[in-house]
Parts: sequence; C-alpha cells; structure tokens
Amino acid sequence: MKSIWIILREQLSHLYLVRRLSMYDIKSKNQNNYLGIVWEILTPMISILIYWFVFATLRQREPIEMGGMEVPFFFWLFIGFVVWTFFFQGSIEASKSIYKRLKMLSKMNFPLSLIPNITIFSKFYTHILMLVIAFVVFQFAGYYINIYYVQLLYFVFGTYVLVFSFSLITSTLSTLVRDVHLLLNSLLRMALYLSGVLWPLSLLSDFPTLMKIMQLNPLVYLIEGYRSVFFGTEWYLVTHWELTLYFWGLIAVLLTIGSVLHVKFRRNFIDYL
Repeated sequence: MKSIWIILREQLSHLYLVRRLSMYDIKSKNQNNYLGIVWEILTPMISILIYWFVFATLRQREPIEMGGMEVPFFFWLFIGFVVWTFFFQGSIEASKSIYKRLKMLSKMNFPLSLIPNITIFSKFYTHILMLVIAFVVFQFAGYYINIYYVQLLYFVFGTYVLVFSFSLITSTLSTLVRDVHLLLNSLLRMALYLSGVLWPLSLLSDFPTLMKIMQLNPLVYLIEGYRSVFFGTEWYLVTHWELTLYFWGLIAVLLTIGSVLHVKFRRNFIDYL
C-alpha cells in the first residue's frame, strides 16, 4: 500500500505539470506536419473506415443486436474503436516513455512515475475529442442523448485508470528489458481481435465457457459500457455488477504490482541505459 500511496501522491501533486507537458508532447510530435494535431484525429478515423470497409462491406456484416434492438455495424464499431485506440496508443507509447527520456531525466529532479502519465494524458485529449465527434455523429444518426450518458464519466475514468495501471507495469519492465515493448506491441495488436471491437461476443453464445473467459478481458467491460451509453440500452455497471467488481479488483491488482515494481527499480533505471 505504501508504494501505491507514493505513486498516487506524485500524480496528484504534479497534476498541473502533467497537463502542461502533455500538451507540449502533442505539439512537439506534430510540429513538422502541415495538418499538425489534426493527425491525432485523422489517424484513428482512417483506421475505423478501413476496418468498417473490410468487415462490413466486403464481409457483409449484419447489424448488431444490443438491448433488444439492432444497431448498424459502423456505429457499433466506431465506439469500440474509440476505446481501443486510446488503450492501444496510450499503452504502447507509455511503455517506452521512461527509457526514451531517461538520459534527460537523470539530470533532473523529476518523479519518474509522471512520465508514463504525461504520455497517457496526451492521448487522453485525443480520446475526448473522439468522444465529442462520436456524440455529434450519433445525434445525426438518431441515437440521441439519454439518461445513460451519466455513466460516461465513470467509463472514461475507468479506461484512464486501466491504461495508467497497466502502463506503470510495462514502462518499468520495458526500461529493464527492451524486448518487453516489442512483445507488448505484438500482443496488443492480437488483442484487438479478442476485445469485442470487431465482432460481438454473442457469436460465442454456443460456447458459454469461452464467452465467460473472453469477458474477463477488462477492455470488453469498458467497450460494452461505452456502447450501452451511446446506444442508450442499459445501466451497464449496475446490470453487470459482477463484472464491475471484477474490473476494479483487477485494477487494484495491476496498480499494486505496477507501483511496487516502479518504486523498487526506479532508482536503478539509470543503470539500464
């Protein structure tokens, strides 16, 4: 518990600095592009259109059933990909954030636990913009704002905490062993097909055991929660209270492991340059 308190205290006491540096991170990354930070939105939008073309147009994907109603595959995919993009980009970039800046940080009095969070926060801005775009698109599509939008803040917070807890582990391990980042990149690309982003888990209804195993993926919980908000189907965190308890139990485990690893090894990070 002491390690968790140290990490959380560092995040809260330096929150302003995290916000400032995350904005600088976005601007410096895109300063040589003609469209600048617009690429932060264009890249995931292009990916969504590609997957929609492949899975809906070429494969003739049928509408998806949610809460007793059928929803177009494009909108169903759109929301899932918004969540996945934040998780994937935040996790991948944060996993290499410490060792990329280690030489510079070794000369500064700077809490190293802030580095992954700065990277995640820069991706969080894009996530919020994507949610705004999704909201506008859904209004024009006839899926109007509803009472279930109250859950959105909860799921956004849950997604951020998951990315941070997971990245605290991977950024520490990647600094110690560079191969971890390469392995993570491959595993997360594979996880896209196992997280309910491109196909509904209801396709496994004839295999209930496998379906329950798939639901243990925390991304499935978050993605389905976002979809319940935008399509206005249910109070997902209450209806699936068992998954809610499981999700936060998993978060507690990941945060504990990440905090212990980071606090234990960060004094020796410079030895791994």
